[in-house]
Amino acid sequence: MRDTRESRLLLVLLIAIAFALITVDIRGGEDSPVDGARSAAAAAFGPIESGVSSAVDPVGNAVAAIRDSGERHDRLARLEQENAALKAKLGSDDRSRSRLKQLDKMLKIAGEGQYGIKGAQVIAIGAAQGFSWTITIDAGANDGLERDMTVLNGDGLVGRVTTVGPNTATVLLASDPDFTVGTRMESSDELGFASGQGDRPLRVELLNGKAEVKKGDRLVTFGSQADKPFVPGVPVGVVSRVDPSGGNLTRTLYVTPYVAFSKLDIVGVVVQAPAKDPRDTVLPDKPKPKPRPTVTVTVTPGADAPGDGQNQPQPQADGLSEPRIEGQDEPGTDGQYQPPADGQNQYEQEQ
Repeated sequence: MRDTRESRLLLVLLIAIAFALITVDIRGGEDSPVDGARSAAAAAFGPIESGVSSAVDPVGNAVAAIRDSGERHDRLARLEQENAALKAKLGSDDRSRSRLKQLDKMLKIAGEGQYGIKGAQVIAIGAAQGFSWTITIDAGANDGLERDMTVLNGDGLVGRVTTVGPNTATVLLASDPDFTVGTRMESSDELGFASGQGDRPLRVELLNGKAEVKKGDRLVTFGSQADKPFVPGVPVGVVSRVDPSGGNLTRTLYVTPYVAFSKLDIVGVVVQAPAKDPRDTVLPDKPKPKPRPTVTVTVTPGADAPGDGQNQPQPQADGLSEPRIEGQDEPGTDGQYQPPADGQNQYEQEQ
């Protein structure tokens, strides 16, 4: 419609009529004369509004869902970050407790052996197939380390320092085939030389081919001249197998090392040797043997004789121990009960 004088007058007239109808509707209340027209309009335009609303609502819901989804995603991402941080903290606490335990054991060995040590952490490990068994530690010349120093941890002998840099050093492990250390037996003081065999037990050649050795015997380092590369008294391992002597000049043993070379973390480099040989004082305490239960059966005087089938001591069902009669140590030669010589607790068999 073009903007003319007539169109403007028509617009003003329609506005005036609309205001008049609104005024009449408000004053009429429930009896408004335009109520019928309103109902007719609602009946005519209601389906159209409902259709438009059903078409528009999914769009609005989708927009709201997308907005809420973004908020939920942010909240989920935040919770995942907090969860990861908590797991990292818990893992760090476990790792810290493990390292503190290792450090405590190592300091105990250093105190018992009077070793002056420099603590270090393993930061790299060498190849185990085809090359040498080595580790790299985060301490070097700036920390007072030198070549051919003994390396230990809370369990025993780890190896010796072979290469030293300003802040790192390389350690040849006792499991390396090129590794050799002098050893001494715990009680007999028999001397020998232990060599690494990779992931197998250490091989020890005792100098005395007739030495009395048994499984479970323990060895420590014998020590080197001027305490390099080895200080004395460091635990090496436990004898796991003994080869027959066979009249040889030496005797071969196989020793399970105390140290788990695949789990090294905290180690100590001996920068000051002890004033005197600690001998066997650094070895861990031997495990106490488990007691075997025993059963004692006491026979009172005047009780029925064993031959009549009464008061017979019964053997244990589990076979752990044999019952015995108090006062008797050994059966007779024929395997039957023999009374004591003094006649106490004797039984008379009625003929």
